[in-house]
Amino acid sequence: MSETPAQPVIEATPALAIDGFWLYLLFALLATAGFFYINIMAAIVDGLITGLDFSNAQAGMVGSANIYGASVGALCAVFVVRRVEWRPALVILFSLLMAIDLASTVIRDPTVLIAVRAVHGLIGGLSVGIAYSVMARLNSPDRAFGVLLVLQFGLGGLGVMYLPLLVPLYGAQILFFVLATLTAIALVSMLAIPKRLCKNRSRAELEAIPASYRKLTVILSLLALFLFQAGNMALAAFIIRLGEHAHLTRDFIGQALGWATWIGAAGAGLVIFMGTRFGRLRPLIAAFLLTFAGTAGFFWSESQPIFMVANVGTAITWSFVVPYLFGMISRLDPTGRLAALGGFVSKCGLASGPLVAGLLLGEDNFDLLIWVAMAALALSSLAAFAAARQVDQLEPAT
Repeated sequence: MSETPAQPVIEATPALAIDGFWLYLLFALLATAGFFYINIMAAIVDGLITGLDFSNAQAGMVGSANIYGASVGALCAVFVVRRVEWRPALVILFSLLMAIDLASTVIRDPTVLIAVRAVHGLIGGLSVGIAYSVMARLNSPDRAFGVLLVLQFGLGGLGVMYLPLLVPLYGAQILFFVLATLTAIALVSMLAIPKRLCKNRSRAELEAIPASYRKLTVILSLLALFLFQAGNMALAAFIIRLGEHAHLTRDFIGQALGWATWIGAAGAGLVIFMGTRFGRLRPLIAAFLLTFAGTAGFFWSESQPIFMVANVGTAITWSFVVPYLFGMISRLDPTGRLAALGGFVSKCGLASGPLVAGLLLGEDNFDLLIWVAMAALALSSLAAFAAARQVDQLEPAT
């Protein structure tokens, strides 16, 4: 009888003394500063419509330009992360981001704003890619990206709850002032990060995995990430408009989105707590089932309880699934370049969602938008399950 060849195993690298939650939190802030506009995209789209009289399509294009620019920046990061020192690079990039955000406060023309936000996205995407490449080399990338999602959802909850109420009072300019302020805080926070961070995981880990096996897993993970982000952001970018279309009040919508975002951070909190002790496949199956149920709930948005529950459910799974997908990608590359590539793919998905949604909506055809979002999530789940099964075979639960 012939024995079944043993699967290659990715051994964990011991953590350095400084590799812990507080370090994850600091890097989460750096990564968040580069694309916080994504977390408050619903507030930005709505603010441009109500504050500057942009159309649905124009507001969607501004958001998409910002995220597509970030996608190009994230792609550039793949090629530069090993050639630049991350600290001085982020200082320069953050300074440019603040300048562009402040300049955006005086722009009223949709075409000009689209171009300016595309440049902003390019710079922000590059900064996020650099931050991701370092986070991927930490001892537990799943937990590191989990902390990132907790921070983003926590701050995003504040944004979507209060910014729509402030726009009628202070105009759309308040949106860009908030972005500039967060970037300034991130810039200062770099002073608290020690110079000696972490060592790259051993290249022996990578060489232990067959190249063909690794490539297939990465492709599946990236495909799942793209579709998951696109499907979720397609609805999220226009969720305020969906609520108003269902005759919900603006105050209730803001409160519902804010609380859902904060509660949704519990998904990333579960990732921080669980790590990979249960593998990745079983948690992802449970998360996608909740995603489907929550997304389907938006068909009945005229019901306040259902609208609230649907937002809570999808927020929890959003913050839960993304760290696992980034963790899978990071575990297959000791250099951090694949994490930067994951940032590029993620932003492409986030940009594609609002763009497609704006084109599909037409005369507020939200039912069609929900069906398309569910189809994207279904395809994402198939790719995610296949990739998670392979990574679970390659890496023992820890």
